[in-house]
Amino acid sequence: MIQRKQSLYLFIAGILSGILPFVFSLWTTQSAISVYIIDLFSSVSLLEKATPILFLMSALLSIVTLFLFKKRELQFVLGRLNILINLFLVGILIYLSQTLSGEASVSEKGIGMFLPILVILLVVLANKAIKKDEDLVKSVDRIR
Repeated sequence: MIQRKQSLYLFIAGILSGILPFVFSLWTTQSAISVYIIDLFSSVSLLEKATPILFLMSALLSIVTLFLFKKRELQFVLGRLNILINLFLVGILIYLSQTLSGEASVSEKGIGMFLPILVILLVVLANKAIKKDEDLVKSVDRIR
């Protein structure tokens, strides 16, 4: 059952939140230094340290959800949890982008800031397809 649409959505969501944050920068500082997700591990702020952990949790949850294709209800619940993690991640990234030093003179955000929004979109599409499969199975059970 790996060939289903929701499996493709979850796989892409796992790649978006697991690999691409390490490739694309989150923002560029005033002195033209790009900040990547790996740089946030060595920061002082707890929110900055939590950001890469949340990205990795989202990726892991997407991949685990991908392989639970026989348990559609659990897949749906884990998809909702993944959406909540990414909404929290979007909130943290917005807060961090508003409190950057030198924000008044420089406003250059990287593409890494928008990855959680894409993950939310993909997980919503996956949940919609999972719900459609579950409704189809329930309708076939009623016929018996």
